Amino acid sequence: MQLAHLILALTLLSPALHLQAADSPASVAELWADFDPRKDALETEVIREWKEDGAVFRQVRYFIGSFKGKPARMAAIYGFPAEAKEKVPAVMHIHGGGQRASLSEVKLLVGRGYAALSVNWGGDGDGKPPFNTPEGAQPGDPNTDWGAVDPTQLNVPGYSSMLPGPKQLYEDREHPKNNNWYLLTLGCRRGLTFLEQQPEVDAQRLGVHGFSMGGNLTMYVAGSDDRVKAAVPGVGGQGWRWEPHTFLGGTAQQDRILGDVEVFRRTLSFESYAPLIRCPVLHRSGTNDFHGWMDDVYRTNALIPHQPTRYCWSPHLNHRLIPEVAVAMPLWFDHYLKGGPALPETPATEFILKAADGAPQLRVTPDAKTMPVARVEIYYSVDPDPRARYWRSANVVQTGTSYTAALPLHTLDLPLFAFANVYHTLPQPVSMAAIPGNGGSVKEVCLSSLLHHADPAQLHAADTTATQQPSTLIDDFSHGLRDWYQLNVGNLTHQETWTRKVTDPMYRAPEGARLNFTLKMPKTNRFTLVLRSNDWRSYRGPRASYHCTREIPGSAEAQTLSLNLSDFTTPTGEPLKSWSQIDELGLCAQAPGTPAKDATLWQGSAMEMVRVAWE
Repeated sequence: MQLAHLILALTLLSPALHLQAADSPASVAELWADFDPRKDALETEVIREWKEDGAVFRQVRYFIGSFKGKPARMAAIYGFPAEAKEKVPAVMHIHGGGQRASLSEVKLLVGRGYAALSVNWGGDGDGKPPFNTPEGAQPGDPNTDWGAVDPTQLNVPGYSSMLPGPKQLYEDREHPKNNNWYLLTLGCRRGLTFLEQQPEVDAQRLGVHGFSMGGNLTMYVAGSDDRVKAAVPGVGGQGWRWEPHTFLGGTAQQDRILGDVEVFRRTLSFESYAPLIRCPVLHRSGTNDFHGWMDDVYRTNALIPHQPTRYCWSPHLNHRLIPEVAVAMPLWFDHYLKGGPALPETPATEFILKAADGAPQLRVTPDAKTMPVARVEIYYSVDPDPRARYWRSANVVQTGTSYTAALPLHTLDLPLFAFANVYHTLPQPVSMAAIPGNGGSVKEVCLSSLLHHADPAQLHAADTTATQQPSTLIDDFSHGLRDWYQLNVGNLTHQETWTRKVTDPMYRAPEGARLNFTLKMPKTNRFTLVLRSNDWRSYRGPRASYHCTREIPGSAEAQTLSLNLSDFTTPTGEPLKSWSQIDELGLCAQAPGTPAKDATLWQGSAMEMVRVAWE
């Protein structure tokens, strides 16, 4: 057995048995002290160049560095305005896992007057047919080649390991530089060097943004490279991923570190990078993101010293952005890299644990001077798990310049979480049409407040009163779909409508209940009701999805389906045995997993949901 394999096997058997390098760094600063991103020549290859819509685009590849004697090179897409009369600011885009360098992202930024580089870090690292090719690449084009190392998704253990291995930087000892994130950050920092060396770029005005794993890398780059003057991480980049979190029913953590956890925390965890960030940071995400846990995003960004920060949360979503959140990215760069209008301040909030009627309140005072306020939404929850949390919509009342909502509770023995979204009217619509799904022309921008939290001890100490009773009514849709989220909106053949209300103890099913669903459907269609149990709650039980498919005859009148547990089964035929661990209810035009070619075309207009209740 090779030495590296033996070390790995021994480490897995006993975490105490690992060889820590004598020169192992004790901090982020020490980890990066010997790296100069400008030292080596870039050796840039221009694979292809073309002009389009007043812009120049190039598919390029640059030299990252040499690892274990072999060169590594990064493929990327670069673009800039063709007729710029002076040097322009530049932004580097970092794609997410399973994605690739994005021509769409480059076009969006170039169309707004930036030079832009989208790096293709996920390219194959072993010289075999490419795992990821840049958007628009042609067969046979040179791709990213990591040479003797592999920090791509072909080496998944490398994201949470510092152990030696044949594709790690060191094969004889544990070291933070063995971790994928170190190598990927290094490659992205070389991307900043590429940008600052372009003749059309103002090297003093560089930004970086990324989504998912790219959101992680945005934080790594901003925390290790002072050339970044503005950063926009998305659905990623929050700290304490190594730390077990206690939820109702058990504990969970995102990363189980292979190696010395304390060394990982000091050199590779985001809470150690945040204090080193020297630029404004705007974080975009979904409130229920599995990858960027909401509570820890706030906890991490609170460590960024003396820099403006903003938060934009897409309600109820996981790993997706609503258009009003997506549009905040170019506006952030416009202000900090081009001197454009500022975004409004983070909404000021007052968290009141006991108001006149005994219920808690959240009072919000938005920044209406910078941009007009279109509306304010206030959300609260009693679930400590940010991934599965149902955010209750509170009824907002405006008084002068402030907006207040009561947060009625049915018990004081659960924690309380609350935040607000403020939607501001933009001076003029912003086109996001270059990126599919980002909403075309966007008229509002969403900025979120800080997150507030009170534990049961604080609620009891404040003499808060429980004023609400659990309800068998899940929704009568008197407020439309405000407590639901939709996927594939407008594509009726594939549209899905979901809610997490059923996981909330206020709306949980009583024993022996039936699920009654009342709807209107003008034409005959088949659709599937889906129940997901233990969604992201592996500490509570196995995750499962239960389906009930029905064909509903077309009618102008309301129709009611009355469903038992036995009406829902897994794709393998196992029946649902209890409502107690259901986390999501979905109404899907197709049964989940149906191939597009087998989809049944939806007939007529969309289903109108009238009432969902336990009976």
